[in-house]
Amino acid sequence: MDTPESHLSPDFVAAQAAKTIALQMLEERGRGAVLVGVARVSAALEHLLQAVLTPATAKNDGLFLPDRPLGSIGAKVALASRMGLIDAGVERALNALRKLRNAFAHSAESASLADPVHSSRLTEVYQLARANPLWAPLENVLAAQPPTDRGPLDQALRDYILLITILVAFLEATAQQLKPIQPPVVMGLGGISPASRSVLSSEAAGGGC
Repeated sequence: MDTPESHLSPDFVAAQAAKTIALQMLEERGRGAVLVGVARVSAALEHLLQAVLTPATAKNDGLFLPDRPLGSIGAKVALASRMGLIDAGVERALNALRKLRNAFAHSAESASLADPVHSSRLTEVYQLARANPLWAPLENVLAAQPPTDRGPLDQALRDYILLITILVAFLEATAQQLKPIQPPVVMGLGGISPASRSVLSSEAAGGGC
């Protein structure tokens, strides 16, 4: 049954989600902002991949666990790119965030997004992301928020929050538009057969257990 949400455009859904994400990210500062932000992006990327993969047959899908092939954000980015789910700009942004997260996670000193060594990683990515129509409105939303006890929201952190927000919102919105890939044929021990026939055979076998 159709719901009011089902008739909303993907961009509208992304915009509504983005505002919520941006305001939530205001609670983070410093190393925490970087680690939490990249974790949210990684989770959204995982949802994007799950949207096009055949559902797991096991109750607990361990495909994305840390010690499995798709457990790292780098592996998720590579697969999403090779499947054509993200463009080159998004791939660059995700890889820049991966490197930033690693630098912050392994730094013994108090790191800042404003440090040239870190800000240089994101300069090109920010330029690309500013073309998104949500960047300016979200920037105004953040500017209108009252100061918090977490300290001031400097430009480096503001830009980082906007990038995380846009990536997460649009990855999730894209995932909602996708369905599992259905290859035309599938290989079985008996040879190659149409995928639909294979699905029926699998369901019949499962029903007989």
